Amino acid sequence: QVQLVESGGGLVQAGGSLRLSCAASGSGFSINAMGWFRQRPGKQRDMVATITSGGLTNYADSVKGRFTISRDNAKNTVYLQMNSLKTEDTDVYYCYARVVRSITESANWGQGTQVTVSS
Repeated sequence: QVQLVESGGGLVQAGGSLRLSCAASGSGFSINAMGWFRQRPGKQRDMVATITSGGLTNYADSVKGRFTISRDNAKNTVYLQMNSLKTEDTDVYYCYARVVRSITESANWGQGTQVTVSS
C-alpha cells in the first residue's frame, strides 16, 4: 500500500508564503501525475495544481502566478510553493498521486494539511 504524507501547512498572514510537501512511501510502485487539491467543509474538492512525471504543470486560475508545483521523482515527492497568500486560500490541502502497481493505476490521497491565512 502506498501512503502519501503531507507536511508544511500552518498559519500565515496574508501576503506570506508557505511550502507544502508530500512524500509517497511504500514499495513496488511508480507514480504518474501528482498534484494538490483543496477543500473546505461542505464544498467540493478543487484542483489547485498538478504535475506529470515529465514535469508538465497545470494550475487553477486563482493561483496562477502565486503558486508553483514541483516534484522530485527520485524521492516520490511533490511540493507546492505558495506565495502572496490570500485569506481565500484558507483550506485543507490534499496531496494527490496516480499510483501504478503492475498494470493497475489508482488515485491516492493524503490525509490533508490545514492552511490558514489571516488578514
